[in-house]
Amino acid sequence: MSSRQQQRVERRLVAIMAADVVGYSRLMGEDEEGTLAALKAIRRELTEPKIAENRGRIVKTTGDGLLVEFPSVVDAVRCAVEVQREMALRNAEVPEARRIEFRIGINLGDVIIDEHDIYGDGVNVAARLEALADPGGICVSRVVRDQVRDKLDFAFEDMGDQQVKNIARPVHVWRIRLGGTTAVPSALLPMPDKPSLAVLPFQNMTGDVEQDYFVDGIVEEITTAISRLPWLFVIARNSSFTYKGRAVDVKQVARELGVRYVLEGSVRKGGDKVRITGQLIDAVTGTHLWADRFDGSLDDIFELQDEVASRVACAIELWMAGWTLSGFTSERATAKNVIDRALTLNPSSAHAWVARGLVSVFQDRPDQAIEALERAIRLNPLDPWGGRAFRSPLAMAHFAAGRYEDAIRWADRALAAQPDYRPALRIKAACSAYLDRMEEARDWLGRVLEIEPGLTITRLKALMPQFSPQLMARFAEGLRKAGLPEA
Repeated sequence: MSSRQQQRVERRLVAIMAADVVGYSRLMGEDEEGTLAALKAIRRELTEPKIAENRGRIVKTTGDGLLVEFPSVVDAVRCAVEVQREMALRNAEVPEARRIEFRIGINLGDVIIDEHDIYGDGVNVAARLEALADPGGICVSRVVRDQVRDKLDFAFEDMGDQQVKNIARPVHVWRIRLGGTTAVPSALLPMPDKPSLAVLPFQNMTGDVEQDYFVDGIVEEITTAISRLPWLFVIARNSSFTYKGRAVDVKQVARELGVRYVLEGSVRKGGDKVRITGQLIDAVTGTHLWADRFDGSLDDIFELQDEVASRVACAIELWMAGWTLSGFTSERATAKNVIDRALTLNPSSAHAWVARGLVSVFQDRPDQAIEALERAIRLNPLDPWGGRAFRSPLAMAHFAAGRYEDAIRWADRALAAQPDYRPALRIKAACSAYLDRMEEARDWLGRVLEIEPGLTITRLKALMPQFSPQLMARFAEGLRKAGLPEA
């Protein structure tokens, strides 16, 4: 029996519903016991009975969310609509600040079945759809909409293709128009064709509400300074300041304004001394790209404002330029310089360490790569993108070092998170061939060719221009031994 047959896992096609509570952390911070009691009542009286009525199975619960599988897409959508409509009625008499509202995403996909969980891209897409939904709303994938459009009397609104975290291809998203008690939100703004930023109102930490004008003035000057950069799309102050005084979800702000990055911060003032703190967030991934503080006197206030603007611009220019150069071109030396600059700005950026590790892999410097990638894991051990960002590059680093068993172990970890991840499958095939496990090598190459029909050595080299010639030659030879044709 081949290793592939021994490792075969149970899979099935199911409808997946992911749901979470909007603003859960804020609700818990304001009234922990009351929020928990309300959530328990909602689950007991509403969500669990509705799921059971529609033949669903709760796979797992978190503090603020649910993952549910259904044998039918129709059942999943019907359940979600019934829950959201009932929640709207429940919230009608509840003060807005205390309302519990759900976001729901639904997808149809092939999943791996575990005793207590389900895994796979089908689950990941459902989670990303949930994140795109508005409070009280439901987003579904195109396949879900196509399956139920003639079976349920619900209207759908086309949101177009959306690029979502950890999913290689854009996801075509549809929003369900609930009607009646739930307002239909406006369409999401498309992302600009260049890096985009919103500067939120900074928190006034002076202890004096009369100083709000001073804090707002600082933010306005920072926004103006950043707006002068032609390669950066910056939301106007009037739009950003609509969030002043509100407890906001950064991801929701980014969706509403159509931006990738959000800058938030605070201002303290004591005598003639001022401290400005700021943090730059990638709202798509939730990653903190940069954080710093700036101290000075009132006489230096304009210099402080300019320094904040400059650091923010440099951070974005933290990381994105280095990642692009490292991942898609052969400009390895330039990429290293840019990434080193990003790490100077923010030594705690896990993704910048990943980028440094990738550049080191491409330059055939495996020990440096492993050190950088292990640092990235330490900084962000629970990153859901870890299979692609951390584990597969580590597998390639160990391959470059000639440690094929270690490379296979890291490739296995990447495949545990995403069973069809092509780079990890290629590494397993090449390593198995170098270890003279030819049956396994052919088996893993077969998996690769199922996903990438028509792949050849020539095409592989064209797809990976960032690899050094020496590393590419060794990698190609491993796959050639496994049976990959030349052209």
